[in-house]
Formats: sequence, C-alpha cells, structure tokens
Amino acid sequence: MAGDMRTEDYPHEIDEQLTSFDSSVSSIKAMLEKLMSMPRNDLVEKLDPLDQAKLDLMSAYTLNSLFWMYLVTQGVNPREHGIKQELERIRTYMNKVKEITDKKKAARLDKGAAARFVRNALYDPEEKDSRTKVATKKAADTSSDTPRSKRPKQS
Repeated sequence: MAGDMRTEDYPHEIDEQLTSFDSSVSSIKAMLEKLMSMPRNDLVEKLDPLDQAKLDLMSAYTLNSLFWMYLVTQGVNPREHGIKQELERIRTYMNKVKEITDKKKAARLDKGAAARFVRNALYDPEEKDSRTKVATKKAADTSSDTPRSKRPKQS
C-alpha cells in the first residue's frame, strides 16, 4: 500500500527522469565521499598545477550546478539569477585549461628538420657542385693554416 501511495504523489510521465536523477545524485554522492575521504592538501600535492586547476574548476562547477538545481526546486528561475554568470565564468576557465591541455598534446615542429626537407626537396645539381667547391676550398685553407712541420710530406 505504501508503494501505491508513492506513485500517486507525482505524475507517472516523469518517473523515468526521477529515477535517472536519483541515480545521478547517488553517483555524485559516491564521488564526493571518495574526494572528501582524503585531506585536500594530500590530494593537491600529488597533482601537477594543470591537474590542480582542473580539480578546482570541476569542484566549483559541480557546486554551482548543484546550487542551480536547488534554485529550480525552490521555484526560482536560475537564468535570472547570478548563478548563470558564475557558471559561464567557470566554463570560460575550463575552456582555457582545455586549450592548454590540447597545446601540450599537439605535435611540435622541428624547424631544423623542416628546413632540411625543404632544402633537399629543392635540390639543384649546380648548387651541389658549388657547395663541393666551397668545402674543398675550406679544407685547403685549413691545411694552409697548419704549421709546415705538421703538414704531410709531399713527394
């Protein structure tokens, strides 16, 4: 009989949404219990600064989202409340952190290798001959700088 009484308290059309909401709240509760079981200083010192920022943003966004839901249950329109601007501000920072994370993951360009690829792709046989002549001339100049006693004997 108690089960019949519960189903008459609210419209049956929202039964699925309420069940989903209940499971979401249970999931949040389990995560918060796990997060709260550990002292914050211990948790933060294990994280790098980027992960610390992610944790802080997630905490702020979660808390503000829960307040949004509270306002809805109290009959207050959250879109007309200051919480909307706060959530948008937090989302802005979340996007900045995401950009930083994406930049870290992005491939880096090796400028030296790229220059070699371009130089070799634009190969000119005459240029190679001129480079060979310059290299030979440099080698000859270097050998003339060495003292006579150290030069190899010519026959």
